[in-house]
Amino acid sequence: VLYPFGLEVGDEATPPEDDGMSPEIFLWENFSFYGQRHRSLYVNNNGVVSFGIAVPEFTPQPFPLPGHRPFVAPYWADVDTGLGGNVYYRQSRKPELLARLARDLANAVKPSEPPPKPTWAFVATWYRVSFFGAASTKVNTFQAVLATDGATSFIILNYGDIQWTTGISNGGDAHTGLGGIPAQAGFNSGDGVHYYNIPGSRSPAVLHIGRKSNVGILGRWIFRVDEFTVTEGPPTE
Repeated sequence: VLYPFGLEVGDEATPPEDDGMSPEIFLWENFSFYGQRHRSLYVNNNGVVSFGIAVPEFTPQPFPLPGHRPFVAPYWADVDTGLGGNVYYRQSRKPELLARLARDLANAVKPSEPPPKPTWAFVATWYRVSFFGAASTKVNTFQAVLATDGATSFIILNYGDIQWTTGISNGGDAHTGLGGIPAQAGFNSGDGVHYYNIPGSRSPAVLHIGRKSNVGILGRWIFRVDEFTVTEGPPTE
């Protein structure tokens, strides 16, 4: 379910460290997120893409969060790329990526609505990332994709192999990466009203997030986020 990523497709990478993040990234296109138009973001090592402010916090919290903190959390947990893995990101207007996104996003709109035709995308990928305090080789791979035509905006969360849920600072076991306060997944618009917690977030069930979906494709979740039209499909195991 992952879109292409890595240095060979033009990605940049965050520094290999604990609680790190990218520089502020100025977007080529406005991204509309529940009435707010954002022009910059950060890719944070701890599994978060945030608008306007970096998020070094490593302890996941349920949404909605207090205060104006708009961000997308494919897998908010205590990642430590100093111990392993990479966090990649890029903006793109490449026709082949936009065409693939248009096909995939068609699953997220009603038949009566016009088919999505994104003109810009942002792809952030956490590839085989380890957790803070790890005494094991367990790693996670997941991805957040933003896509828009300048007005209609979508978030896609994709999950590859998920092997751990918790770093040791949040009560996780150094050998299993389980226990304590598990990862949070979903998004928080920052207005206190529009947010989504993927089922299983902050529970042991988040380990199996790659076996679920809201669009019938295991490991993929799609949300339209310029207005509140969260897609609730049948549960999939």
